[in-house]
Formats: sequence, structure tokens, C-alpha cells
Amino acid sequence: MEVKNNIILALDVNNMDTGLGIIESISDYINTVKVGYPLVLSEGLESISKIKDNFDFKVIADFKVADIPETNTKICDLTFQSGADAIIVQGFVGEDSVKACQENAAEHSREVFLLTEMSHPGAARFIQKVSEDIAQMGVKMGINNYVAPSTKLQRLKKIREIVGDSYIISPGVGVQGGVPKDTLKYADALIIGRSIYQSQSPRESVKTIIDSFKL
Repeated sequence: MEVKNNIILALDVNNMDTGLGIIESISDYINTVKVGYPLVLSEGLESISKIKDNFDFKVIADFKVADIPETNTKICDLTFQSGADAIIVQGFVGEDSVKACQENAAEHSREVFLLTEMSHPGAARFIQKVSEDIAQMGVKMGINNYVAPSTKLQRLKKIREIVGDSYIISPGVGVQGGVPKDTLKYADALIIGRSIYQSQSPRESVKTIIDSFKL
């Protein structure tokens, strides 16, 4: 996935008009957004379709899919029908559940991102213990896209060592403490939310972030 200026906007707002306004204001700088439950539960799956209809943007559906294979297939099918280019899938549910998403994505000519480890402190208690196994499973399955945290650089580095040249997107940049320039030593793209969409000038915030790691 080609992510312009290595930035993915996490559009965790509850209002479609607000979201579209933010995208328009930063569209000179980025071409990819991550849409999660806040917007979709407020506005429906049509929120993905509206972004695709109004902008030449890629949309990653951050649904952290984590169910049995049959349910995962239905979730992916509806998500891709709405226009999403990729979907984020939890790896701890096991190979069969991940494979269901992988196969459905292939049917739609779309992509799967395998979540290895999350960026918040609480992730250390459970998911961090299996994150390397998740990454290794993904490699064996032929998955080429991963999610790993910018807030834990050593963990991000370890995931990079496991997945090799695969594509890594990294959440936790900005408000959670992840530093863009440091994160891009190991990740291919930054996932940034509140630092942009809560800013009084999202456009200037994006420009400042880009300048911070392009210097």
C-alpha cells in the first residue's frame, strides 16, 4: 500500500461532516485514512463509501476483527463491499480465523493487516506475550502487512526483525508518546489520530509532523 508522506490519519471522530472536512483540509499531504468503530457506529458503513466517493483516498477499516472464521468472513465481506481497501485483523484468534479474512480479502482484491501488538500500556499484560508468535504465524501464512506499536520501539524493532521486508503501520504516534522519526526507523507508515483531528488546524499539524521527520 502506497501511503503518501508515510502518514495514515486515524479518523476517530463521530460525525461524517467533521471527518470529511478534516480529510479535505489535509488532502494535499496524505492519501490514506484509518476508519474505526467511532465513525462507523455513528454513521454506518456508508462512512467508508462516502470517503471513497469524495476523495481519492485509501481507507483501512480498523475493526480489529477477532471472531470465529465464519463471522470474520461476513465482517470482511461487508467491509470490502463498502469500499474499504484493507482491514485490520487480530492475530490472537488463531490461524483459521485470520485465514478467513485473508481469503475474503483476496476475493475482493483487497488487503489484510495483521495486528501483532497494541500501543496502550495494558497490552503488555496479555497480547505482548504472544505478539511475536502472531508475527511468525503471519509470515508463515504469507501475510505482507502488519500493525505494531510506535510507543514500544523495542517491540516494534522485534516485529520488524520477524516480518522482514513486509509493510508495517504503527499506531501510538503523537498523543500516546510515539515519535515519528524514531518510529520510521522500523515502520513504513505512522498512524496518527488525535494530534491531527483534535488540532485547531489539522493541515498545519500534518505539515509540522512531516517536517519533523523529513529534516
